[in-house]
Amino acid sequence: MSRTGSTDDGDELLVRLRTLTAQARAQAEVQRSRVELAIALQRGMLPRGLPVADGVRLAVRYAPAYQGLNVGGDWYDAFTIPDGRIGLSIGDVQGHTIEAAAFMGQVQVGLRALASVDSDPGELLARTNELLLSLSSDLFATCTFMRLDPETRLLESARAGHLPCVWATADGRSGITRDEGGPPLGVLSGAVYPVTRYRLDAGGVFVMLTDGVVEGPSMPLDEGLDQVARLAGVAAVARLDADALAAAVIKGAERVGHDDDAAVLVIGHDTLDTHP
Repeated sequence: MSRTGSTDDGDELLVRLRTLTAQARAQAEVQRSRVELAIALQRGMLPRGLPVADGVRLAVRYAPAYQGLNVGGDWYDAFTIPDGRIGLSIGDVQGHTIEAAAFMGQVQVGLRALASVDSDPGELLARTNELLLSLSSDLFATCTFMRLDPETRLLESARAGHLPCVWATADGRSGITRDEGGPPLGVLSGAVYPVTRYRLDAGGVFVMLTDGVVEGPSMPLDEGLDQVARLAGVAAVARLDADALAAAVIKGAERVGHDDDAAVLVIGHDTLDTHP
């Protein structure tokens, strides 16, 4: 083989490498732009503020977690319903794409819009489920929706394939809700979502969360939920406010080694009963 031939082959290889490198950079830039758009969609959909009511304290934390150049689809929401009660939702969209972020927005907007017509948690999830099915998307979402009456402290809850909530009372008792749930939203037409009723005891808390908070390579789901339940019990006894508890729960998410978003919504009551 001549020296000229070897030089030509080497030049051709360099040209190919430069071309492949340029293509890889262009693809990475496109993907980076998609991630930035997905993050902007997420941030734009999360509520700017939280409802305010006597005795009721709400607090949220959100920690986006990136896997490569992907982004998750968790959300939380809290808003005042026309009848004066408070709607609370938290959920997770399947997938880690810009499409998942857009679908998250559709779920959240659908819940808010339909809550103005019928805020019963079970009916609301059923209507939202049918709305999402009508969009003919391949995506689905898990969700918990709660309706809180600030005056009576009655909490009504329905779950769509989502993990349970954590509760704690002022005397230190704590646990995990065991209410019956229905399938994820956008999967099965005609799905039914049973409603379970709780009372937000004075000085007590409920913690709504997504699986990125309690499940990951370093910790199974049951163990993660138990840890949050213990933390909530300690916080209730110590009279920590809702914001401090939310911060502590999201801090604990670092220990599970999660590769997903982590969202927390704490519902607390800050006044102890003065009568039986």
